[in-house]
Amino acid sequence: MQAHEFMIRQVHKVKSTDTVREVIERFLEHGISGLPVVNERNEIVGYISDGDIMRYIGKRDDIMIEAGFYFAVFKGDDREFEERAQQLLQLNVMRIAQKKEKVVKVQWDEVIENIAAILGKRKIKKVPVERNGVLVGIISRGNVIRQTFKHML
Repeated sequence: MQAHEFMIRQVHKVKSTDTVREVIERFLEHGISGLPVVNERNEIVGYISDGDIMRYIGKRDDIMIEAGFYFAVFKGDDREFEERAQQLLQLNVMRIAQKKEKVVKVQWDEVIENIAAILGKRKIKKVPVERNGVLVGIISRGNVIRQTFKHML
């Protein structure tokens, strides 16, 4: 089975000119945690996830490693945290999104076994699907599981 046979065709996405505020509004509105970022030709130029947002607002000044554990030492207060969150809302999405070169994506004719391997090995929740360089769909772990096991249960 190929990606185009079971991908979600109506993809929630953001434009490369959007702000992080618009990203978070879509996250909340649709109950999602990641979005492809596209240009005016619907080409994938990035990917923004809740992890990118956490890395920005969870900024820390120092990290210590002791006995294999990471300890984050936070220097600041609630006011500084809120200021970072407010600043983040105004940023262009491409300031914190994964750039095109790092975006994991699959082609529209990729087979399901390879997609499952990509999602598992890369530890990602979903992957954009493209055809001729243009975003045409998205596939999540849930899509792969449903497609694989629906006739077995």
